[in-house]
Amino acid sequence: MARYTGNKNRIARRFGTNIFGRARNPLLHKPNPPGVHGARRRKKSDYGLQLEEKQKLKAVYGMLSEKQLINYYKKALRKAGNTAQHLAEMLECRLDTVVYRLKFASTIFGAHQLVSHGHILVNGKKVDRRSFQVEPGMVISIKEKSRKVKAIGESLDNASRTVPDYLSQDREHFAGQLLAMPTTDQLPWPIEINLPEICDFLAHTT
Repeated sequence: MARYTGNKNRIARRFGTNIFGRARNPLLHKPNPPGVHGARRRKKSDYGLQLEEKQKLKAVYGMLSEKQLINYYKKALRKAGNTAQHLAEMLECRLDTVVYRLKFASTIFGAHQLVSHGHILVNGKKVDRRSFQVEPGMVISIKEKSRKVKAIGESLDNASRTVPDYLSQDREHFAGQLLAMPTTDQLPWPIEINLPEICDFLAHTT
């Protein structure tokens, strides 16, 4: 799967928040939007506002590609009920997202690496596909040989982050479990995102 290699600090400055949760907050030294002298922001059209919401959502989940987001939306659309809720569930239950929420990694990009490099077990079996969908009851854990990795221990000990209510964490055994599908009001997004607006945008552009 393609890995995002662009300028992450520039993305954070565009949205005015440390959207990736990086240890060194990119806004401390450059709080203004990217561009010449912080490029004044013009009033956006409705289309522009919806586009920005979509870009925020893609960023929160580790710079998802356009193709990935559209595929998730189409799957959510095929399900009965609230499309926005189904979209949120699928994104939040990606294995890389769950690994990040369980504090096994300090950023979503760190979670990408843990999964891709084979450090993560699902119900005791190695899974190295970041988009793997975690279901309620599944146990996510760190391979025993990987538990001494310094970055994992530091992330778990970071008191500034908490584990969402829909997950349980077993710090002693480097494990966690998805208790239930998350609801939209439980999502620990670092920035406000209008999910229904994104669904409406995708409905008219796909």
